[in-house]
Amino acid sequence: MFKYILIGAGLAFTAAVQPGPLQAYLFSRVTADGWRRTLPAAFSPLLSDGPIALLALLVLGTLAPFWQVALRIAGGILLGVLAWKAFTQWRRVKGSASLPQGRLPGSLLEAAFVNLLNPNPYLGWALVLGPVTVTAWREAPGSGIALIAAFYITMILTLAALILLFGSARLLHPGVQRRLQLISAVILAGIGVFQLITGTVALFSGPDQ
Repeated sequence: MFKYILIGAGLAFTAAVQPGPLQAYLFSRVTADGWRRTLPAAFSPLLSDGPIALLALLVLGTLAPFWQVALRIAGGILLGVLAWKAFTQWRRVKGSASLPQGRLPGSLLEAAFVNLLNPNPYLGWALVLGPVTVTAWREAPGSGIALIAAFYITMILTLAALILLFGSARLLHPGVQRRLQLISAVILAGIGVFQLITGTVALFSGPDQ
């Protein structure tokens, strides 16, 4: 169970700190209305990810074991690509913050809608979090529940921390951005390697492994 908690927490951290539509939205909300009014938006993934997760798990549950293993390997490859992208961004970022500062109107529901239109949760659930959740659940239902709980607890806490950092302007320092980028690259690479190894072992030893 502990390894699935680590995987869930690691995936959530990297998803939260990677620049994207939701992060840009939160940054804009903080600049417009302050961190206190923006803080509830940290819970937006709980609203937006529900339909995505349900769809992904229902589809994955109907797939043959071979294709579930194939998706696990594909997820490992995807994480490797994302790790390399984060690493190259870490090497390239030397200037000021890259998140846009334009004003966006908002609320918890609007933040959830922004995330619902973000392709990253769909890719994450279809290729990474979904297959890992199915595997964990088959080992022990408690492991699957622990993975999802760790993912969303870490996601909410990390987004809340980012909102506080946006509000205090500390994340505007390029050195902080670069460190977060490097940490996320290392975590993505580690989980990607784990996915590739476990998927390859399952592929050659039998799809039910």
